[in-house]
Amino acid sequence: MDEYAVQVEDLTKRFGDFTAVDRVSFRVRRGEVYGWLGPNGAGKTTTIRMLLGLLKITSGRALVLGYDPSTQAKHMQAHVGYMSQLFTLYNDLTARENIRFYGQAYGLSRAELRHRQAEIIEMAGLQGRENELTATLSGGWKQRLALGCAIVHRPEVVFLDEPTAGVDPVSRRDFWGLIYAMAKKGVAVMVTTHYMDEAELCQRVGFISEGRLVALDTPDRLKKTHMRGQVLEINADDPERAMGLLKAAQQAGELVCDEIAFYGAQIHAVVPDAQALQPVITAYLASEGVRVSSIEWIVPTLEDVFISAVTPSHKRPE
Repeated sequence: MDEYAVQVEDLTKRFGDFTAVDRVSFRVRRGEVYGWLGPNGAGKTTTIRMLLGLLKITSGRALVLGYDPSTQAKHMQAHVGYMSQLFTLYNDLTARENIRFYGQAYGLSRAELRHRQAEIIEMAGLQGRENELTATLSGGWKQRLALGCAIVHRPEVVFLDEPTAGVDPVSRRDFWGLIYAMAKKGVAVMVTTHYMDEAELCQRVGFISEGRLVALDTPDRLKKTHMRGQVLEINADDPERAMGLLKAAQQAGELVCDEIAFYGAQIHAVVPDAQALQPVITAYLASEGVRVSSIEWIVPTLEDVFISAVTPSHKRPE
């Protein structure tokens, strides 16, 4: 059995003159949780659709469990699960009926389907609600039900396309518990997400920007090897004004700074020499009437690395 469930080499997708995915290469091991991050329009969803055989590959090569999605999609689909951010459930069916529908679509026998229904209802925490219309379920329950329907046939690879969008933090945490339970059973999971705390939970993370893979490694190694400069975390009495002043100084060439962005209530500034620029920034903001309560040189977060690595010139729809 091949160690890698997904293998991608120079994968490219063009729509006319527009290149949505540009010579992307990566591999996903069996039992690995692989994060696929990028801004809107970066090519995340397009990549997954090619791997599922839903979009024709322009050039390059992809194998999913040894199948070529361009020519063997029907054979491959029996071993692959897919969950989109839209939760492709039928709201006018009950939770149980949704599971039955997907199980029948994947060709499960009656006996196996009865067994899987019970397992998925327990996994989704829907005991006592399995006969309620799906339309009446909360976002978190719908999310877990959608995952259950996506894996009703016990796939070896699962693609999750922003599966936690719009779901509350507790449901997101519970959902990630289910992801790791699958991975422990040897299922390869490829997940796209906009949440940096979720990216930290992935075993490896790929950053895609304007169709190109710009960084790929574990979250810890990305912080050590893919960060341009050093990070200063600034707490100011008027953070909005402080941000505006720092941006203006950067654009005028008065402040040598690669990136300036909000991180919660703080400002993160990526600079070439944190120690030298601490007093410079403090004095500059003070001269403009903004008091800095603290300014510290910190270890970069994955979000800092993401902003540093992903620098799109403009936004495009995926």
